[in-house]
Amino acid sequence: MKQENEDALLRISGLTKSFGGLRVTDDVSLALRPGIVTTLVGPNGAGKTTLFNLMTGHLAPDSGDIIWNGKSIVGKSHYQIGRLGVARTFQDLRLFNHMTVEENVLTVMEPSSWIWQQGGSTARKARMERVRDILERTGLSDKAATRAVDLAYAERKFLSMARIMASDAKMWLLDEPASGLDRGSYELFLDLLRTEVSKGVTVCIIEHNLDIVIGISDRIAFLDQGRLLADGDPAHVLKDPHLAAIYFGDQPA
Repeated sequence: MKQENEDALLRISGLTKSFGGLRVTDDVSLALRPGIVTTLVGPNGAGKTTLFNLMTGHLAPDSGDIIWNGKSIVGKSHYQIGRLGVARTFQDLRLFNHMTVEENVLTVMEPSSWIWQQGGSTARKARMERVRDILERTGLSDKAATRAVDLAYAERKFLSMARIMASDAKMWLLDEPASGLDRGSYELFLDLLRTEVSKGVTVCIIEHNLDIVIGISDRIAFLDQGRLLADGDPAHVLKDPHLAAIYFGDQPA
């Protein structure tokens, strides 16, 4: 465990958050390491999205710490944490619907997308080449001039991924990124994710579909009622009958 914590890009320790009398995150400790995909699983209301909100500064913890690159980020705003290299997607995607695909990607390339930035035409050419590369890798090359609102569902999912890629974030927090994808789109997503992970990107995913969980996870963290019940190899965690009963609602925690 010591080596794991030393290797972790982001480490949370004793994280607790309550809303009124309801404790939604209860003394959770977890180390997220590069080179693997960690998936958060658990029944509805387990605290998975709250954990994402705490890690990204959308919520402040009541107690505990969040360490990024060896330094605490508790108290920083979500945009400050984003600029450190933590990016996330949401279930509702949050795209600029009336901007084109290309414009959606360019808006993320801050500060390189600012029109007053130095570099002139050379810098602009480099930005556009990067956008074209990202759109090609996400299968959106022929949709560059299409408004986000006019895309199919799977295409909107990949535009969300394209924006993450354009941010150059070192950590990706993905909320059900593969849900609703057809088989071909899922294979493209998986290949894209594995390529980025092999480059050292740290990935943490929230996912409910167990087929997707099995296919994508290197490590599973099982949450229930705000508590971390298990953290380890997917085969071991998913075969635990007690956790399976909790997940499928067959017995209380």
